[in-house]
Amino acid sequence: MTKKSVRRAVVPVVAAALSLSLAACGGNLSSGGEGEFPSGPVTMVVGQDPGGSTDLIGRALADEASKDLGVAVPVVNTPGANGALAAKELAGKQPDGQNLMVINASLTSITPLAVSPEEAVDINDFEVVTGISQDDYVLVAHAESGLNSVQSLIDARRDLKLGTTGVGTGSQLSQELLFKHAGIPGTAVPFDGGSPAMTAVLGKQVDVASVQLGEAISQIKAGELVPLVTFSAQRSPYLPDTPTAVEKGYDVEVSQFRAIAAPKGTPREAVDRLRTAFQSAFAAESYKKFNEENLLTPHEVDGAQVVEEWTSSLESYRALVQKYGIDLGGEK
Repeated sequence: MTKKSVRRAVVPVVAAALSLSLAACGGNLSSGGEGEFPSGPVTMVVGQDPGGSTDLIGRALADEASKDLGVAVPVVNTPGANGALAAKELAGKQPDGQNLMVINASLTSITPLAVSPEEAVDINDFEVVTGISQDDYVLVAHAESGLNSVQSLIDARRDLKLGTTGVGTGSQLSQELLFKHAGIPGTAVPFDGGSPAMTAVLGKQVDVASVQLGEAISQIKAGELVPLVTFSAQRSPYLPDTPTAVEKGYDVEVSQFRAIAAPKGTPREAVDRLRTAFQSAFAAESYKKFNEENLLTPHEVDGAQVVEEWTSSLESYRALVQKYGIDLGGEK
C-alpha cells in the first residue's frame, strides 16, 4: 500500500470515530463545541435544615423549574453556619450551571458583621440567577407574658432574653437594633432556626423572639403568641393591626430576602437559561399559592439588582451596628 492510500484510509476511520463520539454524547454539541445545558440533573443546595422556610421555598421552586428545564432538580440540605457551609461548598463546584443554591440575604448582608473576614460570604463571589422573595420578621412574646408592645418591653425594666434564629442573622440584628435604640436591656440567646426559637418562647425560656412571619402566623392566630412589632418598611397585610418598628420611631428595618446563586464563572447562557426556568416557576399558579400560604412577598428581580441591594444592605447595617455599638459576634 502506498503512503497516499494509507492517508486516504485514515480519514474515514477518524470520521467514524468522531461519529461514535458524537453519538456517545447524544449529539448535544453546540456550534462552539460545548454540550447543551442542562446536561443532567441540576442540584439545588439549601444551607438550612429540612422543613424551614428556605428549604420549603427551594423545594417549591425546584418542582416547577424542573418542568421547564426538562431535568430533575433535587434539593440537598447542607445546614450549618447560617448557610455558610453550603455557600463555601457551592463556590468550589464546577461553574457549569448544574449546581445552585437558595441563598439568604442575611448570610451576605448581616453574617459578615458577626464573623471574621475569612469566614464571611460575599455575594459578589457568585453568579446570581434571580431574586426570589421577601420574608418579614415579627417580634413575638408568649401570650401570658404581659408583653404586647415595645412600650411593655421598656416598662418591664429588666434584662430580657431575646431568642434569635442564630448568630449573625436578621432575627438577631432586628432585636439588637430595637433594644439598643429603645434603651431596653437584653441578652441574645441563639437557636438553630425559627422553630426552636419559637419553641423557646412558648416554653417561656426566653421572653421574645424575632422570627419570620410565615413561621409564626399559626401560633399567632391560635392566640399562643402575641406579635409586638414587625421589622418591615410597611405594615404587613397579614398582620394589619401590628405596627412596624419604623412606625414607632425606631430606625429598624430588617427583612429576609432570598435568591438563587450559581458558582462564579458560570456561563451567561446557562445563567439566562436558569433564569428563564425560574421565571416559569414564578408564574405557576401552584407556586403563587405557595407564596400566599407562607406569607411571602415576591421579589423576583434579576441578579444584578440582587447584588446591588444586598451590598447596599451590608453597608447600611454596618453603619447601624457601629452607631449603636452592637456586637453581633457572640461566642466565635
